[in-house]
Amino acid sequence: MNIKLLWSALAAVLILSLAVLGYYGWDIYRKAPPIPERIVAEGGEVLFTKEQIQNGQNVWQSIGGQQVGSIWGHGAYVAPDWSADWLHREAVILADGFAQRDYGKTYDALDAPTQAVVREHLKKELRTNTYNPDTGDIVVSASRAAAIQQVATHYNGLFAADQSFAELRKAYAIKSNSIPDATRRESMMGFFFWSAWSCAAERPGSPVSYTNNWPAEPLIDNRPTGPVIIWSILSFVALLAGVGALAWYMAIIKERENEQHADAVVDSDKILSWKVTPSMRATLKYFWVVCGMILVQLGMGMAAAHYGVEGDGFYGFPLQDWLPYAVVRTWHTQLGVLWIATAWLATGLFLAPAVSGHEPKGQRFLVNVLFVCLLIIVAGSMVGQWLAVQQRLGFVTNFWFGHQGYEYVDLGRFWQLFLFAGLFIWLALMGRALWPALRQPSQHRSLVVLFFLSSVAIALFYGAGLMWGRQTHLAMAEYWRWWVVHLWVEGFFEVFATVVIAFLFTRMGLLKIQYATAAVLFSTVIFLGGGMIGTFHHLYFSGTPTAVLALGATFSALEIVPLALIGFEAHENYKLTHAAPWVRRYRWPIYFFVAVAFWNLVGAGLFGFLINPPIALYYMQGLNTTPVHGHTALFGVYGMLGIGLMLFCLRAMDQRREWRSGWLSFGFWGLNTGLALMVLISLLPIGLLQTVASIESGLWMARSAEFMQQPYMQVLRWLRVPGDIVFALGMTSVIVFVFGLKGGWSLAEKSPVHKSKQSGTSSNPESIEQPELVHVRAQS
Repeated sequence: MNIKLLWSALAAVLILSLAVLGYYGWDIYRKAPPIPERIVAEGGEVLFTKEQIQNGQNVWQSIGGQQVGSIWGHGAYVAPDWSADWLHREAVILADGFAQRDYGKTYDALDAPTQAVVREHLKKELRTNTYNPDTGDIVVSASRAAAIQQVATHYNGLFAADQSFAELRKAYAIKSNSIPDATRRESMMGFFFWSAWSCAAERPGSPVSYTNNWPAEPLIDNRPTGPVIIWSILSFVALLAGVGALAWYMAIIKERENEQHADAVVDSDKILSWKVTPSMRATLKYFWVVCGMILVQLGMGMAAAHYGVEGDGFYGFPLQDWLPYAVVRTWHTQLGVLWIATAWLATGLFLAPAVSGHEPKGQRFLVNVLFVCLLIIVAGSMVGQWLAVQQRLGFVTNFWFGHQGYEYVDLGRFWQLFLFAGLFIWLALMGRALWPALRQPSQHRSLVVLFFLSSVAIALFYGAGLMWGRQTHLAMAEYWRWWVVHLWVEGFFEVFATVVIAFLFTRMGLLKIQYATAAVLFSTVIFLGGGMIGTFHHLYFSGTPTAVLALGATFSALEIVPLALIGFEAHENYKLTHAAPWVRRYRWPIYFFVAVAFWNLVGAGLFGFLINPPIALYYMQGLNTTPVHGHTALFGVYGMLGIGLMLFCLRAMDQRREWRSGWLSFGFWGLNTGLALMVLISLLPIGLLQTVASIESGLWMARSAEFMQQPYMQVLRWLRVPGDIVFALGMTSVIVFVFGLKGGWSLAEKSPVHKSKQSGTSSNPESIEQPELVHVRAQS
């Protein structure tokens, strides 16, 4: 493959994709559901004001936001989707009111033809857009105003301390009196109403609502639109075409790549020649903190799962009083991103001096400074989130130091800015260590440049999380949030990881540099070509225009294309463990890379595409099919990769001692088996049953307490326990192994490595006992 051509293709993909994202971001801004100045009844009574709606959004954020139920399908899964739930409750009240007024019966007591008449009346009432752009008001009928007040009364009791709602609060895992202030509750009712109004009110000049007729609600004829179905079909066509084209291309170049790859394996371990510098050793504490964050995340995950069956405690202990569900789930999701990111960033700090053979002055001190910053960010953000959910912070203070309410970017703005600055400190540390390799012409230069550019993207694209303000429109906040979650985490971290693995294998002598460089560039072009614009598949129903749906459907399908052939990568990685006797020293990091490839296919590919087409997501958004994809993709791919990179760095950090791998063996198989069990026997069946309910009755039913608290659904929730236990034991075993490298129990009795020439390493004891005397140079 032509390296210059691949660089040109990568530049084209980045420029065009960013242009499309930018243009349609502006389009989303222009066409987002309007926030009215007032919600007014026909008689002149003001129900809600713009200030209340915007403050209500802040109240919702402060109690956990997307960690307590969801809005427009984005968020947690125990409590309802508030937009769908409000819409259904309002529709039922109105339908009964119309039926009683016109026929003297409840809606359910009417015969089918008469119900159809009532539904037409109801549809006209709720789907007619009465927003007046001149006055900024939404005018509702007296009947609808009364219905709004009834729904608001219901929610007011739910979020206050009304004991008649105790069982419902338990089903939703919401603590009693979660919003003590009545003014705050009233404001949040305004925000909930507006989010539901956006789901029903038709766009001006269109028969489709602002959310593309999402959620499914038979009472008002909210059903999939033509574009939802058409673009779903076209996404399947795009996927098949992409897979066919890629398979054809791979078949053509296979022989050539085999020739390039032939005889690449060397007969000695080049990692033994690395000089482990002070800054490289300083990264060890990062990996210890990674293990600590994993343990806390595990505990929070177990508590969050248990809240689904015992919504007010943990086996009788009143956990809600100390750690409400919103806090537990916030910490669980946030720590997942933070520990994975920390493992990857520490890997970059470890590899940069090894790549260039250069240890800049003061590098160790700066690595330690960055470590302290990381601890402050993690601890400070967690304390702020706890205070926010306990309703101890004002709106402004909460925005800066508390809980922003957006899943995966929950930390307050101050902590976001701190993290953003920390990423640029990390980038500076990477740059100063890589500089000699960047300016020195060599075969490795393209790979080094890509390594550095991916580091730049990691630091830069987190800045998208700073693009919304305290009262930014929800549609725009969602737009920028997915830049962080999809582009930053799933996009450029993926590129960074691909480059890092290529570096490892080339430095070990397992891949030729020309082959690795071309393969990395090619995979980056293919992945970002679909992945960047594919960000839009998260925004089908978030108050966005139809063009966003079309682009998201098509490009998210193309995003799956490279995953269809991921089995080749898994097979190639596995073969490397048998490439030479000395490679077995690295078999466990490589096994984790094999697991990454497997879960990339299953979690990101199969389970990702299960929910990606618009017609699928129309019924599945906000159901347990989403955490099926989330667990298998986020942990299965990025978590496994973080562990693999950590193990490689630990292996390279101390080459002189052999590992006792029993803990790792149990941990590897426990993690993979446990992850498969929790998904296949619990989350996936729950999600599919919810999907059936969503199709037949509407999303409100699939998320309702009536449905989720049924005995068989509770059994399926309890069936998470076996998988969770196996997974937790596996993760604990890996952590025990990591700390055992310091404590000694993870090391073989004969620690010094003395290998013969046949085994692939030098037989000279001095070259093994003192590897730090050898200064690594850029390999040619």
